[in-house]
Amino acid sequence: MCLGVPGKVLEVFERDDLPMGRIEFGGIVKEACLAYTPEVAVGDYVLVHVGFALSRIDEEEAQEIFTYLDEIHAAGLAEELAGDEPDRQGGDEGLAAGGEK
Repeated sequence: MCLGVPGKVLEVFERDDLPMGRIEFGGIVKEACLAYTPEVAVGDYVLVHVGFALSRIDEEEAQEIFTYLDEIHAAGLAEELAGDEPDRQGGDEGLAAGGEK
């Protein structure tokens, strides 16, 4: 499963003939390649995965995703505070192809 994170475009520039942008993710600013979204402008929101803006999204959709991420974060903190860590033992998930952990 992939996770695309929404961010707000703060700056658009070129590096080595590639369109790039400085993108803000909840107060953290990172650079991302805009080759797949050359139409974006400062102030737009983009969905970024592994350093590439994959699509332009509207602000309403970005805010909806931020809400979901906040809910996921809050649920994880609630579990941590309650001491309810998921059972990570058992099952074959940790076995390598040769049957070893």
